[in-house]
Amino acid sequence: MARYDFASDNTAPAAPEAIQAILAANTGFASGYGTDKVSAQAADLVRALVDADAEVRFVASGTAANAVSLAALARPFEAVLAHRHAHICTDETGAPGFFGQGVGLIGLPGASGKIDPAALAAPLAAPDLSHRQSPAALSVTNATEYGTVYTAAELAALTAPVKAKGYGVHLDGARLANAAAAGFDLKAIPGLGVDILVVGGTKAGMPPTEAVVIFDRAVARRFDARLKQAGQLPSKGRFYAAPFIGMLSDGALVRHAAHANAMARKLAAGMPFRVVHPVEANAVFVEMDDARLSALHAAGWFVYRFLDGSVRFMCSWATTEAAVDEILDAVRRLA
Repeated sequence: MARYDFASDNTAPAAPEAIQAILAANTGFASGYGTDKVSAQAADLVRALVDADAEVRFVASGTAANAVSLAALARPFEAVLAHRHAHICTDETGAPGFFGQGVGLIGLPGASGKIDPAALAAPLAAPDLSHRQSPAALSVTNATEYGTVYTAAELAALTAPVKAKGYGVHLDGARLANAAAAGFDLKAIPGLGVDILVVGGTKAGMPPTEAVVIFDRAVARRFDARLKQAGQLPSKGRFYAAPFIGMLSDGALVRHAAHANAMARKLAAGMPFRVVHPVEANAVFVEMDDARLSALHAAGWFVYRFLDGSVRFMCSWATTEAAVDEILDAVRRLA
């Protein structure tokens, strides 16, 4: 039977703090659609996490969180700038365009998942033409799809020229906890000109839930109606919000992410194959041919070949040192 310990952080179970918070919320009756006390408490904890007075909503998936957010920042005849390997460009089945009724995506280059600041110049300077979708927003991801982590200064170099044009900024934080555990200051986010932030819950060890944090109050107007139309305003909202209480009340979110990051460093240190991207969060990407990848699958371990051709090993809050040792033994046999 295949093991999925390193296939994705989505394959891990939910952390006990998240499950206990759901059980604690499962008492009595409560108002619906996110108007309950549990949702209010969770929203307060998210606001404290980023040190900002923002609107907070809880939705079921990262794809929905990203797509609905981008639909609020760009009109159907406009486009969103993003790294060409960003999740919104490669893994969301056109969801931004679907929820945005035609919103386009403009992929930008950059090493190890980070947008090259120089690549912004041309699309930002291009004249508006009726025959193409001009940019209206920027989407950045931290930690990136390749497990690298932007510093606040690096993000500012990207967001500043975008905000100077009057455009919106979206931050995909599916693995924001891992970025924080790597040293990224979450309280710097509001000062970077981010209009909408997605705080990842699912990959951080929660049952499916993501927090949408809206810093721009103009964008927040009628956002609940947008969520309802998109099927993302759950009637029993307290159960989407509760995991954030469990994970934020005593720092479990970043604590578990730090463990995942540490397991990735341990894996990288013992890896016999060449590591092709910096290991800054919870992912390790290596150079491996098809024959050895197939042999690893045959040995019972499932991992993915990624967009750049490398093979990705992803650690999670639940990754154990014993599991790292086991898969290292398997890959050493192949090498």
